[in-house]
Amino acid sequence: MLAGLGRAVRSKWLLPVPLGRRDDRPSPSAPQVWLWKNAGAWRGWEGAPYSTLVPSDEVTINYRHGLPVITLMLPTRRERCQFTVKPVVTTVGAFLQDVQREDKGIERAEVFATDGSKVSHATLMEVLLMNDFKLVINNTDYSVSPPVKDKLNSEHATEMDDIKSLVHRLFVALHLEDHQIRKERELLQKMDHLKEELLPLEQMKARIINSADAKTSRLLWVGLALMSTQGGALAWLTWWVYSWDIMEPVTYFITYGTAMAFYAYFVLTKQDYVYPHAKDRQFLHYFYQKSKKQHFNVERYNKLKDDLAEAEESLRRLRQPLHLRLPIQEINDKD
Repeated sequence: MLAGLGRAVRSKWLLPVPLGRRDDRPSPSAPQVWLWKNAGAWRGWEGAPYSTLVPSDEVTINYRHGLPVITLMLPTRRERCQFTVKPVVTTVGAFLQDVQREDKGIERAEVFATDGSKVSHATLMEVLLMNDFKLVINNTDYSVSPPVKDKLNSEHATEMDDIKSLVHRLFVALHLEDHQIRKERELLQKMDHLKEELLPLEQMKARIINSADAKTSRLLWVGLALMSTQGGALAWLTWWVYSWDIMEPVTYFITYGTAMAFYAYFVLTKQDYVYPHAKDRQFLHYFYQKSKKQHFNVERYNKLKDDLAEAEESLRRLRQPLHLRLPIQEINDKD
């Protein structure tokens, strides 16, 4: 019967040694598999030991109490260390940081997929453990094959989702108000900082606006004075110097030249010559001219104003749920 077998398992009980041979091999300290080769007769059996133990430098993953336990060799300390991870919460970056904190001699710790692409540190361990991957520690590569975990049935999965949702609602109910108060304090500090930066810019802007407005007003009065002078000159030439027969063609060409000036304004600005618009355009021209001379940064001023308006809007949205105890959706409906 033994002669027909190609292998025998030797553990704590040793197989009978053939007569005439002395077994000089030491007793194994752990279960081993012995492969026996038939040399033609019982006295010709030869064997060589092959261990079934996992090599000490491999990375293994097994599940304990429902959580994956990753066992690997620390390069500096030369000892195996176990890391228990929470797949739903722990990320790849957090796991690698734990490994580096355990062994200060680890300078490089990265995870790659089987196709050679690097796995992001923000990836959850639950996603990583779905497929094989490669763990790189310093200059050593480890090929890791996670064990296949039994899939939950649909009913159990639904129950787990309900439990996660309940835990999330409890966490929000217990910590939401503290979070909102802390967020409100941060927004108030941000608003104070923005107002401090805007104060000198606001003062400079006020001076520039006053100067530009004064120049625009002077330009309007100068235009009125020129029109009045033109009307008086035409009247004087018509009734005291020349006659209307002579001045009529002159007034025609003056009117035609004025129409050409308005048309040129439209060609250059793509706007009709409307007095309020023309005044605003001239005001902006004086404003930017004065800003350039006084080194007033208009873009930075606009950026600070936008940030301040955004902070004020965030604070308003944050304070309304605290006062009215209403969710954001209902506040938006009321607005």
